[in-house]
Amino acid sequence: MLGGSFLVALLRNGMSITLMLSFFLMLDRPRFAMKKTICYYVIFGLLLLGVYSLWYLFANPSFVKMAAISVLPVIGIFCSLMSSEFIYLSLYKIAAAFYLFSVGTFIGVDVARWWMGGNLWADIIVRFLCYSVILIFTWKKFRKEFLEGIDFLVEEMDLFSTFSLFISVFLGAIMAYWPNLQGFSIFNMVRAFFVLAMAGFLQYTILHLYIHLGKEHYYQTEKELLELNEQLLRSQLDIVSASEKEAARIRHDARHHILLIRDYVEKGDMRNLLHYLEEYREDVENRRAKPLCGHRAVNSILSVYARQAKEKEIAVNIDVGVSPNTAIRDIDWVAILANVFENAIHGCSNSGKKDQEIDIYIAKKRNKIIIQCTNTCASDIRFQKGIPKSSSGEGIGTSSIIKTVSRYNGEVDFAIEDGKFVTRILLNLPERGI
Repeated sequence: MLGGSFLVALLRNGMSITLMLSFFLMLDRPRFAMKKTICYYVIFGLLLLGVYSLWYLFANPSFVKMAAISVLPVIGIFCSLMSSEFIYLSLYKIAAAFYLFSVGTFIGVDVARWWMGGNLWADIIVRFLCYSVILIFTWKKFRKEFLEGIDFLVEEMDLFSTFSLFISVFLGAIMAYWPNLQGFSIFNMVRAFFVLAMAGFLQYTILHLYIHLGKEHYYQTEKELLELNEQLLRSQLDIVSASEKEAARIRHDARHHILLIRDYVEKGDMRNLLHYLEEYREDVENRRAKPLCGHRAVNSILSVYARQAKEKEIAVNIDVGVSPNTAIRDIDWVAILANVFENAIHGCSNSGKKDQEIDIYIAKKRNKIIIQCTNTCASDIRFQKGIPKSSSGEGIGTSSIIKTVSRYNGEVDFAIEDGKFVTRILLNLPERGI
């Protein structure tokens, strides 16, 4: 540190606090409205600025040793409380902000000591330029890339990845801020440069690694959904083909109906003619397929898999109450219902039991969709962290169900009740579609 008056320390501290808070806020999805969030950030920043500047004034030696490292948990706790993101993602952004703060601090101090003879204002000007470049680059370039990949980070980041980031930051901080190594020398400058460069490279690598993994898993899920859609289309083509055969049969039978009706008319037997026409009407009504519900996608999915279940002699009972304008994407209905129904069919087929049955209940209650599927199942199903595990491994499509439900801030529950496998799903509808 180059020292200086209280006003100089106030200016330095103000720039550093502004950098860390602004960097975090630009990459964050806040818990509160943006206007309210900015007010909280300004109030907190001013309080922190006052405390640290007084610390510099009244306890300068301890400030020089501990101020830089202590700011990490203080700002970290505040920003985590203000953020709506998972704690792992908040910790990552705090680590990145602290790293950039460290880079700006060392560039300012060492440039001032090397070329400007330790001039205080040279340090402040260099820091200001560094922080300005960082914030402009973050706003113009990095912010868009980060926010586009934020959902992938949420899916992939865990305690291990966050711990790795913090280890890199703390190792850099310990080496860079170690009191005995803060004297000016070429060795210390090179050492600080390489330590900070390695820490930055590690953070950048981990960021892109987890974004890449998240995208890979996303594309894998989309591939599975496309395969499900392909299965549905093939099944619907089979239904259309069966309908064409049925239509051909009806046309063939119509010739016989016309001949019989003509015979009744020629004989003037109106009583038997009316009786025959009534029987024909009832037969036509019984042959007509009744829709399961008014929602086209839900009706198609359930119809296709109900047909598959009945082909395997599985009894199916369906009770659906979903309106056509329900604010859930058709592709998400496919991901949930197709996987649930397919798992139920597999569960019945693998149960080894004579009487096999699937019961599906879907209803809308205010702004929620309730889905429950009960099916005959084997007795060897085990659960690991609430996820069903059978002797053949994890149930087909279970992970796809859980991931899709999470998009609607919903809940999934799997259980064995009275010897049957029960899947319960709760979806929260977006307000625009309620």
